[in-house]
Amino acid sequence: MLPARMGTSFRWLIGSSWVSNLGDGIALAAGPLLVASQTSDPFLVALAGLLQRLPWLLFGLHAGVLADRVDRRLIVIATDLARAAVLAVLVAALLTGSVGTSVVLAAMFLLGTSEVFADTTSATLLPMVVPRADLGIGNARIMAATITMNQLIGPSVGAALFAVGMAWPFAVQIVCVLLGGLLISRMVVPPLPAPQGQRRVGRDIAEGFRWTWGNPAVRTLTLAIVTFNVTYGAAWSVLVLYATDILGLGPIGFGLLTTVGALGGIAGTAGYDWLERHASLAAIMRVGLIIETFTHLGLAVTTTPWVAMTIMFVFGVHAFVWGTTSRTVRMRAVPAELQGRVGSLYSIGVFGGIVAGQALGGVIARIWGITGPFWFAFVGSAVILALIWRELAHIAHADETALAG
Repeated sequence: MLPARMGTSFRWLIGSSWVSNLGDGIALAAGPLLVASQTSDPFLVALAGLLQRLPWLLFGLHAGVLADRVDRRLIVIATDLARAAVLAVLVAALLTGSVGTSVVLAAMFLLGTSEVFADTTSATLLPMVVPRADLGIGNARIMAATITMNQLIGPSVGAALFAVGMAWPFAVQIVCVLLGGLLISRMVVPPLPAPQGQRRVGRDIAEGFRWTWGNPAVRTLTLAIVTFNVTYGAAWSVLVLYATDILGLGPIGFGLLTTVGALGGIAGTAGYDWLERHASLAAIMRVGLIIETFTHLGLAVTTTPWVAMTIMFVFGVHAFVWGTTSRTVRMRAVPAELQGRVGSLYSIGVFGGIVAGQALGGVIARIWGITGPFWFAFVGSAVILALIWRELAHIAHADETALAG
């Protein structure tokens, strides 16, 4: 699980990832429940979710610049302390009965902002402490933490704690956040190369854009993740309606459908070490995108719950194998001093693609029915895959291109 050759700092990083994801998973359930307890206005409920994602568009590029300028451990520790402070104010408001919708919305925005800086920076730490050859294993361990704690255990714990008392999940999240920062503080990381000349935020952002666009493999990888997330976002925007109206599942069945996908993710990350030893990165990426393309087709044509759950399990395997592989390829290719800026561009592309896809999915479903977004996702994914098929070999070996350059 934690090979000795990968060092002590890697173990501290993994420990922080697991405990931080537990806190985030608790908030994943408790946050919407808190908003719903304060207002039944659909606009305000949707606004709370938007305020957690909006900081990526507002501050994502700046977070990347900061991660490439300042001691990365200190950034993560400082943002964790800031998150704990916001959560402490929220807990105090809940305990004193002075909480209101405006307080909750403000807390969601501030927590989302600190998360942008924490996530952007923590993602740059792995390539600083792990050899290039072990980045795949390292990313697989981090992805396992995301699935297990953020998607499976955390939300259940958060909902249970909220039932006990509204303040409890956020109090527990404070402990998780502080412990995550403490574990990061134990890491020993090499210093970043000293920047040359006078640095300006706009110039640093432009440098990240130029490097990303100038590296053919990373450019194609970034464009691929944006476009595939548009098709994914379109299909998944109506997944709850698909589960209830097409498959005839209730709320519990919908939860089971998403849980099966997470279980597939655990299987994918558990077998990633073997997969990386026995298949080329190009083959992993190509097979994965074929699976994603035909996932949309399978869901579009089936009305049988067990078939849909089988498809979701296989998709879950792919989603987290793809996530691990794409992160690994990018980390190997990007120089240490640019990891923050290039990574932030990638993250903005991920969130931007999903948001655009969700908007399209709602419109398509209204015009052509609930399965319409799945047909759109199938055709769109097939076209994109055909266009980038030959380039995937270059994407998979982006690190060799970077080294040659």
